[in-house]
Amino acid sequence: MPFVVDLHAVHATMTALVGGKAANLGEMLRAGLPVPPGFAVTTDAYRTVSATRELPALAPEAARRALLDAPVPPEVYDAIVTAYRGLGDDVPVAVRSSATAEDLPSASFAGQQDTLLNVVGADAVVDAVRRCWASLWTDRAVAYRDTNGIAQDSVYLAVVVQTMVRSAVSGVLFTANPVTGNRRQTVLDAAPGLGEAVVSGAVNPDHFVVEGDAIVERRPGDKRVAVRSLPGGGTEQITVRAAEEPCLTDDQIHRLTALGAAVRNHFGSPQDIEWAIDTEGTLHLTQSRPITTLFPLPDRDGFHVYFCFSLAQGLERPITPAGRAAFREIARSANEIVIGDPKSTGYTEAGERIFFDLTNLLRDKTGRTLALRLLGLMEARSAEILTELCAREPRLTPVRSPVLPAVRHGLSLARRYHAPATAVRALVRPAAAVRAAQGREPEIVARARAATTVQDALRDLIVPVLPTAAPAALTGYLMLALTGRIVRTEPGELQTVLRGLPNNVTTEMDLALGDLADEIRADPAAARAFRDPRQGPTELARAYRNGELSPAAQRGLAEFLDRWGHRAVAEIDIGVPRWSEDPSQVIAVISNLLRTDDPAARPAAVFARARADAEAAIEHLARRAGARGRLVRFALRRTRLLAGLREYPKYLGVRVLAVVRERISERGAQLYEQGRIDAPADVFFLDFEEMDTERGDLRQRITERKDSYARELRRRPVPRILLSDGTAPEPHRAPAAPGALTGTPASAGTATAPARVVTDPAGARLEPGEILVAPSTDPGWTPLFLTAGGLVMEMGGANSHGAVVAREYGIPAVVGVRGALEAVTTGDVVTVDGSTGVVTVAPGPEE
Repeated sequence: MPFVVDLHAVHATMTALVGGKAANLGEMLRAGLPVPPGFAVTTDAYRTVSATRELPALAPEAARRALLDAPVPPEVYDAIVTAYRGLGDDVPVAVRSSATAEDLPSASFAGQQDTLLNVVGADAVVDAVRRCWASLWTDRAVAYRDTNGIAQDSVYLAVVVQTMVRSAVSGVLFTANPVTGNRRQTVLDAAPGLGEAVVSGAVNPDHFVVEGDAIVERRPGDKRVAVRSLPGGGTEQITVRAAEEPCLTDDQIHRLTALGAAVRNHFGSPQDIEWAIDTEGTLHLTQSRPITTLFPLPDRDGFHVYFCFSLAQGLERPITPAGRAAFREIARSANEIVIGDPKSTGYTEAGERIFFDLTNLLRDKTGRTLALRLLGLMEARSAEILTELCAREPRLTPVRSPVLPAVRHGLSLARRYHAPATAVRALVRPAAAVRAAQGREPEIVARARAATTVQDALRDLIVPVLPTAAPAALTGYLMLALTGRIVRTEPGELQTVLRGLPNNVTTEMDLALGDLADEIRADPAAARAFRDPRQGPTELARAYRNGELSPAAQRGLAEFLDRWGHRAVAEIDIGVPRWSEDPSQVIAVISNLLRTDDPAARPAAVFARARADAEAAIEHLARRAGARGRLVRFALRRTRLLAGLREYPKYLGVRVLAVVRERISERGAQLYEQGRIDAPADVFFLDFEEMDTERGDLRQRITERKDSYARELRRRPVPRILLSDGTAPEPHRAPAAPGALTGTPASAGTATAPARVVTDPAGARLEPGEILVAPSTDPGWTPLFLTAGGLVMEMGGANSHGAVVAREYGIPAVVGVRGALEAVTTGDVVTVDGSTGVVTVAPGPEE
């Protein structure tokens, strides 16, 4: 087993032996890049020293002490000393940790283990290596591995030893802008002396941004701190006089940029590079690692504008491979129906999320108008970003296309799906229109189960079904808009009409959950079980599956899941378990509701008040309209009857997806029986073609995809709009007042209460009356609305799912609030003004 390997002999496949940092340095040397010579002390040396110690079982401090106290075996000592002397007589070296999970595409581990600079002498080098080994068990490194889901016993440490560069100036270089994501820009930070001052943040460095041949940004730093080598070994940090002149010339900046591009091209991805320029003016590269924080880009050439569809649907999390395979089928169906081309390139994926390429749409004058208006209702912040982008981006200059063909095609589609007739019937006989729309559910479910393949079910029963209820709901909203033209309205008045809407399937689900909570509240034994702090949702779910709940709770929960068990958080992803499979979230919501002692705060009472407010608003507006009051009443009563159907088309689609999940689960059981996958649920990490194959072991592929999915689960943030150069633009808004955030008004009213920040509703606890602050929501979140006093969402528009349900419950809501999750902490006192779109934040009491 080799204890030492020369860096010239190291290559990318040797990560397990020399760690990520050394593997990257060896790759750069093999590519002819200017890397100081050196060697790697291998993981075999670390294993030899640590072999008799159960380090993962120890506390970090004990693990460190065990390594610092452990004797270095003679064979390891001799190998290190021999390699060191091969570099020269008592040559100063840098000794750096190189973990097997370091400087990888998925996790950089930047700064998690130790680096010792200007180490001189054989014994000092061996001691520095020992200190690097121990640094694998610092508190920060252990916590970082936990955060990134890396098992503590799976990581080993190598150590890089390199000759020191006599640095006149050093720093870091990013081959893509790490803040904006722009892959066309190179970012440099530089300061005199050793690069440790820049890397550690001890100095305010010079900052440069290069794009193409131009230095587009220069921001001088004061450079008042420098790290320099000491004679005989070690370093010191000194304070120096502030320097007004930049420490890099333009020529050096361009040379560094070219060198960075060479490194990026060699590794095939954007890189975070440490560099130094010696006293002779020679450039040296001392480290390179992938920039792990950049959001991945679709593999397309040229300029593109991408809209994140999955985020707009309330999914910040990635979508499973099976879920994305389902959406590819749905996209083909939509393309074929809407534009007559099933191979249209509008659909794409990045970061295991779904994106739509809006470039061609935004370049079409009519398409741009329609897209921005629709997004203004559904995802206002994205519409704001796109409006500003279109105004300043010459590559989106609109081209006037013939309108008549588009109108003809639209009319043809409307006739094909009987949209005009459906709208007229809804206007004349709204109750019959509601029955007709809602009566399609059994038929759709039966057809999904009878479809030859799941692909057929997805293509034939989702997009083609959307027009069945959409025209009736649209008619309701058109009546609301008509009222706004007939009578003068104040901010929030028309929103009030939408409170407590009947015929909304999501509201019906939430009210059924409230009724179930009331049934359990009335049964002392059931109520005690759900209020018992020793029994969480997971334990109660297990008791339910075993039939061990009290009769009232067992029966009530079974009836609820029989009707609504096909729903879930992130339900548009067929890879996500439904409530019928894992009822713990439903149980958590019931536990929350049982803590609401005030009968007036329970869902049925809240909904009844919302309905009464809406009826009062109709009468108020009708009286204001005077002679046209009868028309106002007619229009708004049609709105009340029909607008609730807005949720129904998606609901039918979710019913189809639930059936598809059932059928794929059956295939998963078959693959598991054949020994080709480790668990039936693993089938959802395959696409349809893979799960239908008759031969082959699928476990390795699934493991790789699970690892990738787990990494993407940790990714924050996810861009709403993504440009092909990697930039994630944001709107340029005027600064809000101190302590205030602005967004889109979604549900009128004002509420002031402590905030509860929730990023995952599964198991979330929301005290009655708290302000729910969330990244985005889908219908699976709405049970939390039953106890919320108000709603703040980073995503969404006035007609997004969260906004619709918040209005129906009469909960003040503001959506599309940029930076809400960063600005608000659980416990802060938040005031939500759903009429103006302003959210004010006051820090909560200190613990």
